[in-house]
Amino acid sequence: MNRITGKMKDETLIEMQSTTESPSGGEDNDLSLNSISVKGSELLEHAKNNISQGAKTLCSSGMGERRIDFVLAYVDDKNDERKQERRKEYEANLIKAGLELENEDKLESEDSKTYFLKIHAPWEVLATYADVLKIKVPFKVNDIPSTRDTPLEWLFTPFRLPEHVMNPEPDYFTSPFNKDKIDFFLINDKDTLFPPSTRNRIVYYILSRCPYYKEDHKDRDKKGIKRLLNNGTYQSAFPLHDSRYWMKSRNPKCESERYNLYKHWARFACFYKEQPLNLIRKYYGEKIGIYFAWLGFYTEMLFFAAVVGLICFISGVITYDENVWSKEICDPTIGGKIVMCPLCDKKCGYWKLNSTCTASWQSHMFDNVGTVFFAIFMGIWVTLFLELWKRRQARLEYEWDLVDFEEEQQQLQLRPEYETKCTGRRLNRVTQEMEPYLSVTSKCARFCLSGATVIFWVSQHHFFCVLPSIACVFTLRNCSCL
Repeated sequence: MNRITGKMKDETLIEMQSTTESPSGGEDNDLSLNSISVKGSELLEHAKNNISQGAKTLCSSGMGERRIDFVLAYVDDKNDERKQERRKEYEANLIKAGLELENEDKLESEDSKTYFLKIHAPWEVLATYADVLKIKVPFKVNDIPSTRDTPLEWLFTPFRLPEHVMNPEPDYFTSPFNKDKIDFFLINDKDTLFPPSTRNRIVYYILSRCPYYKEDHKDRDKKGIKRLLNNGTYQSAFPLHDSRYWMKSRNPKCESERYNLYKHWARFACFYKEQPLNLIRKYYGEKIGIYFAWLGFYTEMLFFAAVVGLICFISGVITYDENVWSKEICDPTIGGKIVMCPLCDKKCGYWKLNSTCTASWQSHMFDNVGTVFFAIFMGIWVTLFLELWKRRQARLEYEWDLVDFEEEQQQLQLRPEYETKCTGRRLNRVTQEMEPYLSVTSKCARFCLSGATVIFWVSQHHFFCVLPSIACVFTLRNCSCL
């Protein structure tokens, strides 16, 4: 698997050209990475027409149905002109970024108050930002034969899932996407090249960085869907599932992966089955897939600890009548003659040791000689768990092509708030890549402000801690004088 280091781009959002795709698809390579919008006003007018029409599906005349990649929901408050202006500018900038928008009329919603803005990312946008984010795309089918043979395979048959669920797609060699070398990759269908998780990731990347200010008033803080959600411009922002979880989609082209996940995985009746990690990764993304891989491995390892703990508990139950110290506590001639001190100062009285007879028998079932063996076993279990998970994680990183995934994400996907503050860029001498940076004056101002805040609260903490001590000492001295 090839690894290509991605350079940081100077622009976080790219204005797309308004183009029409030829039947042969040969014009896809003609779009450069930094192409400039030439028909933004026409696209904006087209979006306004769609909003006024309030179509039921994300489609327009002559273009057919399109996938809904993201949905923004809002309640139109006619008395709040600021929110309307924000939405207008934000949606206009989304169209300049290349996204296609369509508004669902409020009469189609259940409460007849909520508008739904449906967002579709066309191929040009997906290809451009896949190049920016260095998303890995298959270029060759894996021709290395699998030599993994499990001894006594037939014993594990009840725990297996169907092959189309465990491996929803073939294994590929992948490489970071490059729009200039599109013929290098295996692209059978542009609509299905990027899975839903990747499409949602690209659209959210644009939403989180798209500004909602006018061109003549460039306020750098007015940017991103998070701020619009916080100030109430939009009520919510979310992607859609591909089908209902209890039934398949009526569209034959839809793979109904959510239905397959529920049928073979997300049900209590399937608790003993193996997890379809490849399908989870395809539908939810790599991070969610790694999480459930860890959770499943942790549960498997806990099974062995539970078996040993159960054996220790059973041994305590079997030796219930042979517990010598419990017999001595319950014996009236021994435990009945031992008087214990009160458990509290005023209201508690003296008590005899044999009053804890029942509790001593019950504690023996959990705290017995086998508990020592269980403690030693858990010390070994923790070490084995950590080392075996490292092996499992390394194997998943290789199979899913996630080597150096976290480092690449840190380089390619900075927080939008940080990108807004860091307008300057400079060359990193170590990585030879352009990276954002804060000026020395800005850093000093932030350090001084944060340092002063910390010193202030530390001093206040000491003040409020020392003041009661001084008051107590002063009170004691006055009492002693009296």
